[in-house]
Amino acid sequence: MKKLISWLAALVLAMGLGLVVPSSAGAAEPYCGIRWGSTPEYSKVYTGDVITDVRSGRHACFDRLVVDLRGGDVPGYNVAYTAVAEQGSGKAVPLRGAADLRIIVHAPAYKDGKATYFPKNRKEVVDVSGYRTFRQVAWAGSFEGQTTIGLGVRARLPYRVFVLDGPGNKTRLVVDVAHRW
Repeated sequence: MKKLISWLAALVLAMGLGLVVPSSAGAAEPYCGIRWGSTPEYSKVYTGDVITDVRSGRHACFDRLVVDLRGGDVPGYNVAYTAVAEQGSGKAVPLRGAADLRIIVHAPAYKDGKATYFPKNRKEVVDVSGYRTFRQVAWAGSFEGQTTIGLGVRARLPYRVFVLDGPGNKTRLVVDVAHRW
């Protein structure tokens, strides 16, 4: 019994000195500190602002898709891992990658019957070749005040959605998808 007490005392002393770390304290930190999830994100706001561009970027820990809007209001959105369908027709939009991220922006890509944004290639809206997470960005149309974009992703990975103001009377809807969990 004395040996057990001596051993426990030595263990407590070692923990106090930081020589022994309990296994739960040694759990890995989230990738790049990312604490995002993969459940649907949405904002119910609708705006009269119009989409003027779609672009992308690569970062150390995530790939980014940006939807530019003109008008200055905060756009609503509905972003979720689910099948992507064309606006109006409901026709499936096939995407490369193991997961489909559907991005619905509560804003049109037209004003007074004229397009404010129309991609040259609906199947390849932006070039994402060489990206770690993105596989394809496809245009699914703009109809009745909302626009759908399909994002083909390598796997169902954590993402976040937010809106940035500016410059001027512009806003940007941003979708970041982590490179890994």
